Amino acid sequence: MQSTERYDLKPAVRVNGEHVAHTGWKAICESIQASLESNGPNGHVLAVDCYPGVLISELSDALTAHFPSARLTFTETLMHAPDKIREMVHPDVTDDRIFGFMTRLDIDAYFDTKKLKDFQEFISTTPQQLHIILGPGASFAFPGPHLLVYADMARWEIQLRMRKHLVSNLGVDNKDEPDWMRQYKQGLFVDWRVADRWKKKLMHKWDFVLDTNATGHPVMVTGHAIRDAFRQTLKRPFAVVPFFDPGPWGGQWMREKFGLPKEAPNYAWCFNCVPEENSLLLDFNGVIFETPSVNLVYIAPERLLGEAVFGRFGDEFPIRFDLLDTMGGGHLSLQVHPDTAYIREKFGLAYTQDESYYMLDAAPGAQVYLGLREDIDPEAMLSELEQAATGGPAFDADKHVNAWAAKKHDHFLIPGGTVHCSGKDSMVLEISATPFIYTFKLWDWGRLGMDGKPRPINIGHGRNVIRWDRKTEWTERNLVNQVMVIAEGDGWKEERTGLHETEFIETRRHWFTKSVVHHTDGSVNVLCLVEGDAVLVESPFAAFEPFEVHYAEVFIVPAQVGTYIIRPAGQADKYATMKAFVRTNA
Repeated sequence: MQSTERYDLKPAVRVNGEHVAHTGWKAICESIQASLESNGPNGHVLAVDCYPGVLISELSDALTAHFPSARLTFTETLMHAPDKIREMVHPDVTDDRIFGFMTRLDIDAYFDTKKLKDFQEFISTTPQQLHIILGPGASFAFPGPHLLVYADMARWEIQLRMRKHLVSNLGVDNKDEPDWMRQYKQGLFVDWRVADRWKKKLMHKWDFVLDTNATGHPVMVTGHAIRDAFRQTLKRPFAVVPFFDPGPWGGQWMREKFGLPKEAPNYAWCFNCVPEENSLLLDFNGVIFETPSVNLVYIAPERLLGEAVFGRFGDEFPIRFDLLDTMGGGHLSLQVHPDTAYIREKFGLAYTQDESYYMLDAAPGAQVYLGLREDIDPEAMLSELEQAATGGPAFDADKHVNAWAAKKHDHFLIPGGTVHCSGKDSMVLEISATPFIYTFKLWDWGRLGMDGKPRPINIGHGRNVIRWDRKTEWTERNLVNQVMVIAEGDGWKEERTGLHETEFIETRRHWFTKSVVHHTDGSVNVLCLVEGDAVLVESPFAAFEPFEVHYAEVFIVPAQVGTYIIRPAGQADKYATMKAFVRTNA
């Protein structure tokens, strides 16, 4: 078994240059004050714009302590009444616990026009007063402030704060919502869409940026510094910060191999390349600044994704890597994803969660449920699923669904419409598209979620998208270990392992004992070291510093990098990487 003692839980990009990062509220406020004073007598409006989820009370305490004579206005006081905002967002939030619609709302929809006009007129009549506007949309409430500070944070931390009932959704006070998943859903479908649209308009205007992920430990850099850091990151391979989370089927493999904390009962997921969720750590001369990794996508999507990928997906990162650990745990839920036509018609999205399971490890007896049996009776299967979901007999998955023996390095392809789930005692590298949470659970083996509540079952949607023709023979011929040797050289072999022709992601596995030359070929590359202890990723032109990668780590190579080399840097006899990219000719 391979050693993973060097697994990097906090990979950071070292930023070159003389940029200064300020830590702690005292140093941060002093720097803000110095910048305001440099504006002379006209520097009297400070906008501190915030991403939803930032602890506004922490910022207000620090600012009022340092600027006691300033007039502080919270943006929520300039917004519509909470009941009106709830009514406004309801068509997108819906009453469903899980599914909603990606909102088309913008930040302006939240603000009361009369309140804004009165507020802006008041500021114009008090030119000697220092005004601080604090909260989401601060620089919308007063366009063109004398100083713009943006307080940012990563989605994973927002989710943790929701679970602890520390934060509310945008424009309402609902932090005491008993079911935090409803808060998360409103964030996913509404708040974060609105906030991201607004953020993208501000990124080139930031004077300062605050990292507010760690309560009580803020870090601040200038807007120029973080934009330079983004430019540097986009010229080299990098890794985002993996986020680990327990689940009802979770296992113990990642805890043991990655040295994770023992407090959690298990670790089901590792989100290690989901830019909307993960953080990017930037090292400014020894000071670590944490920023949402999706900011890289927003600020320079063509350089990161490639021109053709950007043209197809816009500023969305279309490839998702994560780890699913059922070693010593249970089966994942039996599920199905919609095809592209269904997700477009019902939810307004351009693509679906086509995916695959690459077996990073597997215990003897491990299985993957994939595709339907040849003798499938659709109505009988659906009837038994409905009965199981309403307290009837447990659903017999083996009666209806193929169970394939799974071993290390097997690759199972899962285009939308295919019934599937990973069984227990597996360590899966899931390679998929990234269309948020449109998974239709059919059966969850009669268990409860981590919150003690039944996990939502979506047979109604599921029955509409199941491809009943994907039976045993078709599945084996099209979805199980579709390996083809593409090329070979001295000490290396390249194999195509998928994905299915209906999926836009291509995957390539390279086995090697010597250096291998790779090309991004106009598409962002995402890779995982699936065999071997350590490799170095290098530029043949010395365009970036060598980047070390350890077993099971995932990393991103921006499209603009072009040519790069991966070579062994450990003690293993052989090495292998799995690489995913978008088929630009699809």
